[in-house]
Amino acid sequence: MKKKTNNQDVKTCPVSRWQMLKATLTNLSLEEFVERSLNDPEAQVLDVRTKKEFLDGSLDGAINIDYLSPDLADELEALPRDKAYYVFCRTSRRSIRICIILQNAGFDRVYNLDNGLQSDEFI
Repeated sequence: MKKKTNNQDVKTCPVSRWQMLKATLTNLSLEEFVERSLNDPEAQVLDVRTKKEFLDGSLDGAINIDYLSPDLADELEALPRDKAYYVFCRTSRRSIRICIILQNAGFDRVYNLDNGLQSDEFI
């Protein structure tokens, strides 16, 4: 795709950065996310929204690791590596980032809730 900028042709990528990052993850629908996390004995559900969002309501059994926390890196590093992590937020932007961080840190089983809690399935 080409775009005109200041009388110059500039090539742009038709795939957004979010789509590229998301494509590297295992993305689950809400139904799959809940079913798999409930049936996985090693599952840990991570709600990476703010503390206020978490206190307003979350998925059963989720623990809160606030994406905006200054201690985020330490909290993620402290997670046991033998667990499977099911990660979600409101829109999936924060959860995508957290899943990428976990994968890059060597966590093997990381799952993202596709489209977050705002998905049509949740509403």
